[in-house]
Amino acid sequence: MASSLNGKQILLVISGSIAAVKAPDILRLLRKEKAEVQCLVTQGGAHFITPMALASLSGHSVAQDIWNEEEEASIRHIRLARQADLILVAPASANFIAKMATGLADDLASTVLLAADSPVLIAPAMNHRMWHHAATQRNLAQLRADGIQCINPDEGMMACGESGVGRLAEPQRIVATVQSLLSEREGGGSPLKGRHFIVTAGPTHEPIDPVRYLGNRSSGKQGFAIAEALHSYGAQVTLIAGPVDAVTPVGVERIDVKTALEMKAAVENALPADGAILTAAVADWRVEPSTSKYKKEGGKPSLTLIENPDILAELSQRKTNRPRLVIGFAAESDNLLENAVTKFKKKGCDWIIANSIVATKEAPAAMGGDDNRVHLITQKGIESWDRMSKKAVACKLANYITHYFKV
Repeated sequence: MASSLNGKQILLVISGSIAAVKAPDILRLLRKEKAEVQCLVTQGGAHFITPMALASLSGHSVAQDIWNEEEEASIRHIRLARQADLILVAPASANFIAKMATGLADDLASTVLLAADSPVLIAPAMNHRMWHHAATQRNLAQLRADGIQCINPDEGMMACGESGVGRLAEPQRIVATVQSLLSEREGGGSPLKGRHFIVTAGPTHEPIDPVRYLGNRSSGKQGFAIAEALHSYGAQVTLIAGPVDAVTPVGVERIDVKTALEMKAAVENALPADGAILTAAVADWRVEPSTSKYKKEGGKPSLTLIENPDILAELSQRKTNRPRLVIGFAAESDNLLENAVTKFKKKGCDWIIANSIVATKEAPAAMGGDDNRVHLITQKGIESWDRMSKKAVACKLANYITHYFKV
C-alpha cells in the first residue's frame, strides 16, 4: 500500500515532557512512511532526549537555538516554518500549550509556530490534573479556535505514578492522524466526505430462555474505534452494535441489536453503502428459545443448534447493492493466517483482517483488550501490522480505506 507521507516534510517539535522519550518512536514511524523529518527540541525537551539521538534517527541536524550564528542569515525560524508540510508538536507540554495559546515567541519553537502557515498538530502529554485544569482546557480551546488540531492524550499509568488522562497518544495513532490531516489537505476537504460506511461491532446474544443466551466476549472496542476514525475522515457511518457497554462516537448513527438475525436485517436496511467493515463477532448458531426459564428439576435441556446466517458472505456475494469495499474480520485461536486466508477465499470479501483471540508473545488476546496486532489479507497478499492500540489500528485502516477509494 502506497504511503501518503512519501516525501512529505514534517517538522517534529519536542517540548519539555517526560513523554519526549517516545519521540524516537514517532520519528521512526514517520521515516517508515517515507517522510522527511526535521526535529526541533525546546530547552525543556533537551532534558529528556538528546539531540544527537534525534539527529542519528532523522538524518538531519536538530534545531534548538534561535540565535544560531551559522544560520542567522537564513532567518532560521522562517525557513523551518516554510519548508514544513506539517508541524507536529509531540509531546506538547502544558507550558508549551500555554505559550502557543497566548502567542509568546521567546524561543525557536514558539517563533516557528507563529510564522507557520502549514497545518499544526499537537499531541499533549502531562499529569492528569494538569490536563483537566481550567487553564489548560482554556488554552486548548483557544488553539482549536485558531485552527490547530489536537490529538487527545490516552488514559493510563503515568511516569509520576498516578493514573488518569494525560499519557501521550500512541505513536501509531499520532502518525495515522498526521496522514489523515495531510490527505484531507491535499483532497481539499475530508477525504471520505460523501461516502457511507456500515460498521458492525460487538457480539450477538442468542437467547436460550428468558435469562440465558449463547454469546462471546467481544467488547466492540475495535469496531467502535473504526466507526469513529471513518467519521473523523468525513464519512457518514452507520454503526450496528451488538450488546456492548460503549459510548457512541460523536456524529455516528448507532443501531443496537441483540441477535444475528437482527444484525443481518439492520445491515440490509442500512444499504446502500460504499463500504462495510464487519468487525462483529456474530454467533454461528442459535436455538429456539424457551419462553420459560429452564429449571434443574426438569432435567438437562435438549438444545438443537440452528446455523445463523453468514452476514459477511451474504453481503460479499450480493448481486445488487453490494458495497464497493467489504472488509471482514477473522478472530482465530489456532493457525491464524492459514484459517484467515481460507475464510478470505470462502467469503468473497475484498479484505480480511486477522487477529488472534489467544494471547501470544507478540500481542494480547484481541477480545476485550485495548491493543491489537492484526494482519491485513487482500488479493495482493498478507501485510502484518505491528502491535498497537485499537484506536491506532482504526486510524491506519481508515488511511488504507481512503487510499482504496482514491484509486
